[in-house]
Amino acid sequence: MSEITFTEEEKDALTKKIQMYFREELDQELKQFPARFLLDFFTEEIGPYFYNRALLDAQAVLDLKMDDIRDALYEIEKPTEFSR
Repeated sequence: MSEITFTEEEKDALTKKIQMYFREELDQELKQFPARFLLDFFTEEIGPYFYNRALLDAQAVLDLKMDDIRDALYEIEKPTEFSR
């Protein structure tokens, strides 16, 4: 698996979301530095679980599309003595 990375702009946006969550839901102020450390923790320790779930979801979509393609190919198959 490749390392999960974010651009600086993405990190800034995610850090602000963490700070907002702490402020609105926990009634606590979280400075930018601790919020960034929390983001790094989630990225490294929790992120792979979300990443793997997303891969499974993408694979399920791909499997459905492949089934559609197989069906479409079967429909255009010409009859021969070797047909399925």
